[in-house]
Amino acid sequence: MSAPQKQHVIDPEICIRCYTCEDACPVDAITHNDDNVVVDFSKCDFCMDCIAPCPTGSIDNWRVVTEPYSLDDQYSWMELPEQEEIAEKDGGGNIEALDGSIEALLNQAHAGAGGKAQAPASASKPTINLFNLGNPAEAVVQGNFRLTSEEADSDIRHIILDLGSQTFPVLEGQSVGITPPGMDENGNPYLPRLYSISSPRDGERPNTNNLSLTVKREPHGICSNYVCDLEKGATVKLTGPFGATFLMPNDPQANLLMICTGTGSAPFRAFTMRRQRTAPESNASLTLFFGARTPDSLPYFGPLAKVPDTVLNKQLVFSRVDGAKKEYVQERMIAEAELVSDLLKSQDTYIYVCGLKEMEEGVEDAFETIASSSGLNWSDIRNQLREDGRYHVETY
Repeated sequence: MSAPQKQHVIDPEICIRCYTCEDACPVDAITHNDDNVVVDFSKCDFCMDCIAPCPTGSIDNWRVVTEPYSLDDQYSWMELPEQEEIAEKDGGGNIEALDGSIEALLNQAHAGAGGKAQAPASASKPTINLFNLGNPAEAVVQGNFRLTSEEADSDIRHIILDLGSQTFPVLEGQSVGITPPGMDENGNPYLPRLYSISSPRDGERPNTNNLSLTVKREPHGICSNYVCDLEKGATVKLTGPFGATFLMPNDPQANLLMICTGTGSAPFRAFTMRRQRTAPESNASLTLFFGARTPDSLPYFGPLAKVPDTVLNKQLVFSRVDGAKKEYVQERMIAEAELVSDLLKSQDTYIYVCGLKEMEEGVEDAFETIASSSGLNWSDIRNQLREDGRYHVETY
């Protein structure tokens, strides 16, 4: 019997197929097929370079095995296999369990790794990877609307995609992949890029089979320019849906604390619309800390202003307004420490952070400061929130 070894694996349910880990791996140990992103046991040297860039934590998974899972095994997975019970013979030929060795190997594998996200207990069961690279769905562009002013330094679009008669079930907080036409510099088809869905599960209008995306044009972005230039009536290939943890609880009494910058607002638009449709009389709080450079570069600024304050507590924060002091979301959180502290103390509060990765450290520090000023331990609170499926971070 082979000696037990640790193997790095990726959770196919949580993975959103953004291929960030594949780009980050210095030894080309991470690869993919139409369905899954996987790790080649024969190449992986556990350098951990892929852990931090992963926006979902799906990359931070490990198994102790006597026979490593092959690439074909991993390509076929719909979910991670459970950790097997492993035993081996000692020097006298006796069989002994390796529970202690397994724990030691897994602890070694997790050195420096972050915590695991869990879906809210009341969230609906998501559909994952229904359409893949080899079998994409086709959607038709119903609308392409600029959300930021012509004078703004960012061009952010609201794209509505009609799914026709296709079944493409999505939940708030999930993502879809769009593959731009053409080939990369190596002559390979472009990989899909992931976009968070910004509409509720029942469509832009109730009971319509469509979905919307919030897309920022990047100066040299192959896919973002393709999507932002799409005209009404154009056909787009979609993969997904992706994401199994960054989901909205179905509990109408859940307080949602949402923190974002820029296009990180997409899932929170969906969350807010879902709550308005399904529980308009709920007395639970929705609180949004939303950062941008200026009001005219803030996506959905106009529609946001029309959402009643009784439905959504809007903390809109701007860092580049002429004549005003720069302000960032973490600073506004500290300014609203009493509000945030009360939410942290509630067992009904769910926290979501979405946007650029640079915001993550500042938000963490703000939670630490707020918790400490209230006599609370943020690390303990965060761990419990994660375990309960009430703390979610997706940054990129």
